[in-house]
Amino acid sequence: MMPDKPKADDFKEQLQALIEEYSSAIEKSKYSDASDVLSHSQAVDLKTRFVAAIDRISGRSSVYFEQVVETNEGAKDSPHYCLKELSGVARSLLHDIENGYLASAREILLGDVFSDYLEMASHLCSVGYKDAAAVVAGSTLEVHLRALCERNGVETRRRGKPKRADAMNADLAKVGAFTKLDQKNVSAWLGLRNSAAHGKYEDYGKPQVALLIDGIRDFVTRHPA
Repeated sequence: MMPDKPKADDFKEQLQALIEEYSSAIEKSKYSDASDVLSHSQAVDLKTRFVAAIDRISGRSSVYFEQVVETNEGAKDSPHYCLKELSGVARSLLHDIENGYLASAREILLGDVFSDYLEMASHLCSVGYKDAAAVVAGSTLEVHLRALCERNGVETRRRGKPKRADAMNADLAKVGAFTKLDQKNVSAWLGLRNSAAHGKYEDYGKPQVALLIDGIRDFVTRHPA
């Protein structure tokens, strides 16, 4: 059984725990950076967990993670220097989650666009144009894979050329963007799309295209870009 997708409450708990841990250290410290309470290794550990949580929750293309990058660049190899700024980023992210602002405008726009194209594919399939439906749905999936790569810091080009959908699928699975089972499903969907695009219409039927569309819709919903 697959684990449930993390919810807003899970994200809040992760951030609250880190913020409270750092606040507790500051309260016990004589200094503003808690360097007398947190050893170098403890500060590195807490810094790493802050960065991982912000990355995991907001994605690397978010303004929150941009702040993390700027903080690290100005850290001068001092984890204590980073912690106050990272705690501030975490507080901002927590505030936005609590107020329902986590989804970015880009995520909302992409969700609407993908929904529209998948509705188009579903309509084409229902009126007998299974081949066109397969191409539209498969192309929507490829665009979503590219957006997921951008969100997860995965290169979308190889040797100066756009990476193939299968390669993006494999690379995303490697970085844990989704499960191996999802990877296998995506490979099958891309295979059906390729059959449609290359005129191999006998390789599949209308029921398979309907399942393709439903599967992609579920995948896009579970793994927003």
